[in-house]
Amino acid sequence: MASPVPPKRFAAWVALVYGTGFGLVGTHLPFFPVWLRAVGVDPGWIGIITAVPSVTRFTTLPFVTGFAERRQALRGGIIVMAFGTTIGLAIVGLQHQALLIFLAYALTCIVWTPMVPLIDAYALRGVRQYGLKYGPLRLWGSAAFVAGALACGWLIDVISAKYLIWIIVGMAALSALVSLGLQPLGALKATSAITTGANALLRDKGFLAIIITSALIQSSHSAYYVVASIAWQQEGFGGLTIASLWTLGVLAEIVVFALSPRFALPATTLVMISASSAVARWVITALAPPIWILAPVQLMHGLSFGLTQVGIMDLMVHHVPPQIMARGQGYLSACGGIAAGSAYVLSGAVFARYGQHVYYVMAAIAACGGLVMLTARHRLMDHPHSAASGG
Repeated sequence: MASPVPPKRFAAWVALVYGTGFGLVGTHLPFFPVWLRAVGVDPGWIGIITAVPSVTRFTTLPFVTGFAERRQALRGGIIVMAFGTTIGLAIVGLQHQALLIFLAYALTCIVWTPMVPLIDAYALRGVRQYGLKYGPLRLWGSAAFVAGALACGWLIDVISAKYLIWIIVGMAALSALVSLGLQPLGALKATSAITTGANALLRDKGFLAIIITSALIQSSHSAYYVVASIAWQQEGFGGLTIASLWTLGVLAEIVVFALSPRFALPATTLVMISASSAVARWVITALAPPIWILAPVQLMHGLSFGLTQVGIMDLMVHHVPPQIMARGQGYLSACGGIAAGSAYVLSGAVFARYGQHVYYVMAAIAACGGLVMLTARHRLMDHPHSAASGG
């Protein structure tokens, strides 16, 4: 059995892994669609390709997280996934035909998408074990996202967009190297209740409300992820301006994560606030506002995304036992993948025909998420740990 990891060392390495992992996301999310367009992929295919991670989240991801947890190999799983992602993205960068990009990207996402749930499960083990707070650990991921987005935003005005993929590959390689620094946590005592508890999660109405709410609110960001950069380019914004708009949102997200230990409201209330904020944000964005309005609206990302993440993770810590946290995270990601995958494809198709009005659809999706949490709030507040006890 591995010796206990000192809390400060644990927190430092988790922060680094979040930082490099989301630094990769910061270079990939805003500019991967731009690279796809630069190599000649049409908007319809862009919507399909960018939906791939969401599809793997509800197909292969739960099996990977479950396997890693049963083997008590969260750290090993993170390392293997990180190096596999680097190799896969490099192969994607060598392709220039839509179908070949789709196939290579699909294989890459099989090993990439389990990384965040495994990191979250590893981090939440420490949150519970050492009495840490999730927000201050996770904010380093958001900070690195800003750095990655700004770097690509500057580079897109300096180099051809068709070379952006190699910046993404470089960030993936850095993430893989940093993952080697994670230390094994002490093994959890295996009991027969672990399997029972894992199966009980999908029968627990409170847990189902958590993952459905998260899936709906977070998938309402799909149009933003898929078409925002393209739409802003069409409006004449330069690469650095686009990156700055993304950065404003993530800076607000960082503030929310940093302040989250001081939040006194129940997690269910925080999630309902985030859903309302998402609805307002997407309705305003659908109106294609000028930059002086769009910029402050981007700050609402701190609420629509960041506050959702804080509230959902708090609910997960209190509703899912540590022995099955990785599988709980897998189910959370799988449900989110179903919703986001559908929303990605829908976003590409609706944007191609109706442009910015696609955000009205996103507002409706976020509203549904808020309604689910509203109806389940008493169950989650009054009956914590019901999944852990088998109901």
